[in-house]
Amino acid sequence: MLNQTSVTKFLLLAVTDIQELQPFLFVVFLTIYFVSVAGNGAILKIVISDPRLHSPMCFFLGNLSCLDIGYSTVTLPKMLENFLSTHKAISFVGCLSQLHFFHFLGSTESMLLAVMALDRFVAICKPLHYTVIMNHQHCTQTASTVWVVGFFHALLHSIMTSYLNFCGSNQIHHFFCDIKPLLELACGNIELNQWLLNTVTGTIAMGPFFLTLLSYFYTLIYLVFKTLSCSKLHRALSTCASHFMVVILFYAPVVFIYIRPASDSSMDQDQVIAIMYTVVTPVVNPLIHTLRNKEVNRDLIRAIRRKL
Repeated sequence: MLNQTSVTKFLLLAVTDIQELQPFLFVVFLTIYFVSVAGNGAILKIVISDPRLHSPMCFFLGNLSCLDIGYSTVTLPKMLENFLSTHKAISFVGCLSQLHFFHFLGSTESMLLAVMALDRFVAICKPLHYTVIMNHQHCTQTASTVWVVGFFHALLHSIMTSYLNFCGSNQIHHFFCDIKPLLELACGNIELNQWLLNTVTGTIAMGPFFLTLLSYFYTLIYLVFKTLSCSKLHRALSTCASHFMVVILFYAPVVFIYIRPASDSSMDQDQVIAIMYTVVTPVVNPLIHTLRNKEVNRDLIRAIRRKL
């Protein structure tokens, strides 16, 4: 899986060119990374260790926390290293590895969010069949399928990118290795790579997004016309609110970046927006879920008190 040129490394852009800000940003992003790993790790530990949280919703929540830990780990450590380094280089193999795991975890999370929306749909609209449809075997098979599809989707991009020819500048117009800025550096025919990005990645990203919106739309219609009790309606909507907030936080920047055509100005905007879903979203997700999920919130507080 080697490309046909002599490129052995790429140079990444700094988040900011203002040298005085870099030590401050290092502390800020290091704190964010620590909070993200600690928060998602705490949720993952509680979901695994507490038998009362072995429900389908908590099972998928544990998968989401695992993804968020990996998602922030793919980009943040290298970003932190570059804050303290004047030579912001990444090897060719390291760049491909970062690209692979970024799209592996990103596409997996995209599909997992749709699965979680379907879980809420079945729980609200088909409550009598919920334990049959969302039994442990089905949940495990669904989660495994999502992870495997995400892995091979990313592998496809990694292989195709490795065969690109890179001539001229090796300066990536981004703070991590992604497909769009790498295609900007490639010379030769990139039509197949562009087609994969637009069609395959677009389908994996937008397909689950529209499926999520459809499931919530149907759930909302069902609740309005079938639920006579306002308290039950409020309780049902509150169970979906946390997940829907996570969906918006994840998909809004992704759609903005990958749907638009690349240009110099858009690449600058992409760096700012990428911070949202690579840095902010993984640290916000556990906060949203613990605040909205009473069981997880209760067990998390109990675990913290035991440590103190």
